Amino acid sequence: MYFVRVNMTDRTYQVTEVPEKYKYFAGRALTSNVVADEVPPLCHPLGPNNKLVFSAGFVTGTSAPTAARISVGGKSPLTGGIKEANAGTSWGADLANMQIRGLIIEGQPKEKDQFWGLHITWDGKPKVEFFDATPYTKQPLSAVYPPIYEKFGDRVSVCSVGAAAEYGYSNSGVCFNDQSKRPSRYAGRGGLGAVMASKGLKFIVLDRQGAPGVEIADKALFEEGRKKMIDALRTHAITKPKGGLNSYGTAILINIMNEAGGLPTKNFTSGRFEEAPKIAGEAIFETNKDRKGKEIFNHACSPGCIIQCSNTVYAEDGSEITSCLEYESAWSLGANLGISNLDDLAMLNQLCNDYGLDTIETGTTLGVAMEAGVIPFGDSKAAINLVHEMGKGTTLGRILGAGTETTGRVYGITRVPTVKGQSIPAYEPRAVKGIGITYATSTMGADHTAGYTIAPEILGVMGKVDPLSPEGKAALSRAFQATTAFIDSSGHCLFIAFAILDIASGYQGMIEEINGVLGTNWTADDVVKFGAEVLKVERKFNEAAGITKAADRLPEFMKQEPLPPHNTVFDVPDEALDAVFAEL
Repeated sequence: MYFVRVNMTDRTYQVTEVPEKYKYFAGRALTSNVVADEVPPLCHPLGPNNKLVFSAGFVTGTSAPTAARISVGGKSPLTGGIKEANAGTSWGADLANMQIRGLIIEGQPKEKDQFWGLHITWDGKPKVEFFDATPYTKQPLSAVYPPIYEKFGDRVSVCSVGAAAEYGYSNSGVCFNDQSKRPSRYAGRGGLGAVMASKGLKFIVLDRQGAPGVEIADKALFEEGRKKMIDALRTHAITKPKGGLNSYGTAILINIMNEAGGLPTKNFTSGRFEEAPKIAGEAIFETNKDRKGKEIFNHACSPGCIIQCSNTVYAEDGSEITSCLEYESAWSLGANLGISNLDDLAMLNQLCNDYGLDTIETGTTLGVAMEAGVIPFGDSKAAINLVHEMGKGTTLGRILGAGTETTGRVYGITRVPTVKGQSIPAYEPRAVKGIGITYATSTMGADHTAGYTIAPEILGVMGKVDPLSPEGKAALSRAFQATTAFIDSSGHCLFIAFAILDIASGYQGMIEEINGVLGTNWTADDVVKFGAEVLKVERKFNEAAGITKAADRLPEFMKQEPLPPHNTVFDVPDEALDAVFAEL
C-alpha cells in the first residue's frame, strides 16, 4: 500500500510505502490522523500549510457490499477545525484498487488564476501527471465532465471542484462521479472544496487499468463476513430491495420527520411543513411514475451498493432534472425555505451540483436570507436566482457562499442554526434530543452523520426510544459517534447501520470483512475503542485550533423558543453535553 504526496507548489509528487504508524488506518481514521499530525491547527484553511487528504476505507475496492466510500480530510474553512467528509463513488474504489491508502495534496502554487488536474495511472506503482485545467473553470460541472471523459476515456473516475470552490466559498464541496458519470456525489460539508481549489487543483482523474487491486490477507474470513453483511442488508426492512430506501430514497424521511414534528421549517420556526408530502420520497416516486409511464426504483451511487437509494427527478417531458435529490437536500431547499414545487426544488439541487455547493449549507443560508427579507419564504424562483448569484461570484453571492453563520451576521439575524460555524441538518434538535447532542458535541460541527441517533429515536432501530426525552441521550450519542467513526473508516456506507444494529450477524460480518482484509483479530469491543481513538485525535486538533468544549452548544434560540407542534425547547443540561467526550 502507498502514500502518494502531491506538492502543488512545484508540481512534483512522491510515492512511498504507507508508514508503519498508519498501517491499520484507512478512511476517516487515516485522514484525521494525517491532518492532526501534519497540519498546524492554527493555520489558515485556505493557506499553504493546510493539506487535503483522500483515503478509501478498509474494504473499499473489494466485493464487500455497499462499501465504495472515499473520505476527504483537512482543516475546514467553515468551522476552523478538523473535517472529514465522505462520498460513495467509483473514485474511492479505484483509489483503493491502485493500492493508494492515502493521497495527500500539499503546498500551494504562486499563480492564483491557474488550475491544474492530476491524471493518476498505474505503472508498476501509482504514476501522476499534471494537465492544464484552467479552461474548465467557471463552468457548470455537468458541462466539463463530458470533455474530461472524452480526453481520458470512459473507464476513468473523476474528482473535481466547482465554481463555488474556485471563489473560495466556505460552502463548497468536493465532487465525484456517480455510476452514470454525473458530477453528483459530494463530500459536501465543511468547505473542503475551497481547500482543494486553494491548492490550484481542479480535477483528480484516476485510471485504474492494470492496477493489482486490494490485497486480502484472509480471503475465507472476508468472504464469510461479506455473506453475513449481504444477508443482513437484503433482509432488513429499510435496506432490502424494493424496501424503503430503494423505493423512495432517503427522502422517505420527509413524511416521517414531518409526522414526528421534527422537520425544520422556514428557518427552524416549526417542526412541521404543511406541504411536506409534495416533496417527499413518495411524491418523487409517483411523479416519476406518471411522467415516465412506469415505476422507477432507485439506483446505486457507487460500485457494489445493494441498498441503491439514489433517485432521479424527471421533468414533465421525461428529461432528467437532477440526480440525486437526497432527504437533506429536499428538506434544506424545500421545507426549510417553504418551497413545495418539486420541479423548482430539483432545479435548486441541480444548481448546487453544478456550482459545487453543499445543499445543506445552501438551504440554511437561504433560510436565514429569507428571514432577513432578502426574498420571501416560499419563493422558489427567487431562491433559484440567489443560487445563480452564488455561482456567478457576485457580491451577494459571495456573502451567501460564505455560509449560514456569516450570512446571519451580515444581516443581523439571531435565529442562525449553526454549531461551530456549520449549519444544522434536517432533524430538529428540540424534537429529537439525541441528535441535538450529536450536533452540539461532534468534532465536525453540526453533523447528523457523526452520530445518527435518529435510528433508534425515530426509526426504532435497536428498539424505540422517546425522541422528546433528554434522558440517557448523552450516552446514546457517544456510542453512536464512536461507532460511526469506525464505519467511516471501514469504507461502508453509514446506511449499513440500520441492518447491522438490528441484525447481530451483520455487525459481526462487518468486523470479519475488515479482519479478512487486514489479517487482524478485532472484536466488537475494538470497534468502539477504535472509533473513540479517532474522536480523541479530532478533539485534540480542535482544542489546539481554539475550539473547546465551550463550543459544544446549540444556538441560544433553541433553548428559548418552543418549537411547534410539541412546543418544546432543547433542554439537555450543559453537564450532559460536557459528559459526551469526558467519558470517552
